[in-house]
Amino acid sequence: MIDNIIMLVFLFFLSSHIRTSTSVNSLAVNQSIRDGQTLVSSNGTFEVGFFSPGNSSSRYLGIWYRNLSPSTIVWVANRETPLRNKSGILKLNENGVLVVLNGTNNTVWSSKMSNKAVDSSIIAQLLDNGNFLLKIGQDDILWQSFDYPCDTLLPAMKLGWDNATGLNRFVTSWKSEDDPAKGEYSVKIDIRGCPQLVIMQRSVNKFRIGSWNGLGFTGYPIQQLKQKQRYKFVFNAKKVYHQYEVVDSSVVSIYMISSSGNLQALAWTSKQSGRIVIYTGGEDSCDNYAMCGANSVCNMDGNIPKCECLKGYVPKFPEQWNMSYWSNGCFPRIKSVCGDDNIGGFLKYTEMKLPDTSASLYNKTMNLVECQKSCLKNCLCTAYSNLDIRKGGSGCLQWFGDLVDMRKFSQWGQEFYIRLPSSVLAEIEPAAVNGNQNKKKIGIIVGVISFGFILCVCLIILRKRARIYHLAPFKWKQEFFRLTKEDMDLPIFEFSFIVKATNNFSSENKLGEGGFGPVYKGTLTDGKEVAVKRNSKMSDQGLDEFKNEVLLIAKLQHRNLVKLLGCCMEVEEKLLIYEYLPNRSLDYFIFDETRSKLLVWSQRSNIIAGIARGLLYLHQDSRLRIIHRDLKTSNILLDFHMNPKISDFGLARTFGGDQIEAKTTRMVGTYGYMPPEYAVHGHYSMKSDVFSFGVLILEIISGKKNKGFSDPEHSLNLLGHAWTLWTENRPLELIDKHLLETCISSEVFRCIHVGLLCVQQKPTDRPDMSSTILMLNGEKLLPHPKVPGFYTGRGLPEAVSTSSNQMSITTFAAR
Repeated sequence: MIDNIIMLVFLFFLSSHIRTSTSVNSLAVNQSIRDGQTLVSSNGTFEVGFFSPGNSSSRYLGIWYRNLSPSTIVWVANRETPLRNKSGILKLNENGVLVVLNGTNNTVWSSKMSNKAVDSSIIAQLLDNGNFLLKIGQDDILWQSFDYPCDTLLPAMKLGWDNATGLNRFVTSWKSEDDPAKGEYSVKIDIRGCPQLVIMQRSVNKFRIGSWNGLGFTGYPIQQLKQKQRYKFVFNAKKVYHQYEVVDSSVVSIYMISSSGNLQALAWTSKQSGRIVIYTGGEDSCDNYAMCGANSVCNMDGNIPKCECLKGYVPKFPEQWNMSYWSNGCFPRIKSVCGDDNIGGFLKYTEMKLPDTSASLYNKTMNLVECQKSCLKNCLCTAYSNLDIRKGGSGCLQWFGDLVDMRKFSQWGQEFYIRLPSSVLAEIEPAAVNGNQNKKKIGIIVGVISFGFILCVCLIILRKRARIYHLAPFKWKQEFFRLTKEDMDLPIFEFSFIVKATNNFSSENKLGEGGFGPVYKGTLTDGKEVAVKRNSKMSDQGLDEFKNEVLLIAKLQHRNLVKLLGCCMEVEEKLLIYEYLPNRSLDYFIFDETRSKLLVWSQRSNIIAGIARGLLYLHQDSRLRIIHRDLKTSNILLDFHMNPKISDFGLARTFGGDQIEAKTTRMVGTYGYMPPEYAVHGHYSMKSDVFSFGVLILEIISGKKNKGFSDPEHSLNLLGHAWTLWTENRPLELIDKHLLETCISSEVFRCIHVGLLCVQQKPTDRPDMSSTILMLNGEKLLPHPKVPGFYTGRGLPEAVSTSSNQMSITTFAAR
């Protein structure tokens, strides 16, 4: 009898021990494990259960390597909500959701709710690669830990963006060895310009790992693990991510971001061996982002960093530079000016970490020769390189403006080419330049002779035409304009009449100046006040823009469009006469520290709504379908009651009934308001105006210019700053400080949401103006916005235009 009792007690303890030390790798619906129990992957590599980090007594659900030393945690579920004792439970509940429960049965963490119907066949399984997932069958994954990394990147784990789902996978450091909560540092793929991998401290770049060149990242040229690892970088319209796998199964290899912000490549050659730190990125001084400022190169001389200006550049502050204070960087010794005949050439650098690509342009199909030609034709292009260095190189990568965050490697770096004026190149490489100069001289001589011949022919033709029409050149222009008079239905003013009305265009009457020319206040003989736009001889807008505006705006009637009263074209003068609006333009108020206080939220909201109604009329309700193409704050005029009126139709274009898009090789407009498909490819549509409207919304709410704005924390433009605040659930921090007491938070939130929808990268993602107005009025559900266009901290000069080549950007008159 006693023996039987002893046997029963033994079996009880044995069964209890078996339940506590379960080695199953999955949970079914309503199954759970308690603190002290674990799930183990089928090959015994990974284990999931509860643990306490370092010297902490708090408990967390995590995943770790089962047999490695030291103990290595690779994922934590409840990293922000620790358990205070060992009462935790991991359960797959009846809704098909993984939950961590505390001792009072309250949920402290859960996986995302699936949008699919609950299926009894759902299981939670720990895979052999360390991925903990919820799935139905073999392929239908509902949730996985690999989509929510912590501080460790494992083989097969993706780091980057899925544009279809909006998912951004990135790695975040622990606060400390004792606290797995999110720390200050993260490893992310920055998708502005050419995508690149960066380590960030909060929202500021700490170490730029660089762009992908086909073999690796340009700022992380380690070779020790490349024979044992295979890298993959996927970069298309739907996805941008990095992934690696281990080729040598005898090696365990991971990447981890430490609590101090260093990215470490760690390896174990066997389970018994200790951990080997193969490489630590962000460790030496040259790894610090923009260590040497702009247009300079960092080089490690032993353990001491040294900064050198690019050839042809000089320190911005020589005294500071000589004291090894380099952060202000360098600038061109001889600055090239767009339009100069001296277009210069290129100087080759080797073994380099390529500059920051957040404001770069790329083309996957160009070769290096085409890339050079494209850059040479574009006076804003400052450097170029191959996008992919495999098989001799392919693709084109170009930079515009300052070159930031470069360093020289002893090996494994990349070649790239900086642009320099010919005079500077002649000093550096005289032989090469002299050869090119000789070719240029021959070309110039041939060109001059050809030009002279053509000029003579043209003069003969013009003289004959002048005899036929008995008109001087300016009279011919006048006659050309009169041909369209019957189409205008618009009063024609005598020039002398306008001279008297504006007091001979006196400086006291001048209201401002735009791309067309100066604007003057005038008073007609009947006492009516008008605004007169006078075409400047220095303006690049001429007869075509003048005629375009007259023909278009004369036929438009809407309360939110400026009214054109008449025009004048005599001698060499081209004048447009408008209704006078006493409160000038929108930028006069919102970008001025004092005057912006006068625009309370109700007025700004009314201005946003008025601009929207005006655009809807242009796109849909007017007799002609009109694309404005230059919508900006200075082209929004304000009447006595601060009602907005859209003005300046010189760059506008009309569409036919079924036309939805057009293309041009002469881009015009203002950078900061131009959408990417127009600035880069020359495509414009109604969605181009929608993008500009979205920029206007964000500028009106923030009181900041998109072009020129730069947050000191992360150097983003206004669109990037607004997007960052949105993704961090802090959108209302965008609000102008002068609005805080007058705004209605829910209305501002909705406007920010609509603004971000309007500035999305792809035109097809942006709403039309009809939907936009409904959304502003709260009559339509708002979808989640996607990444905005030109999400960048560095921009190009304010006015740009591009040729038909998507890589070419050239200047025209600044607007």
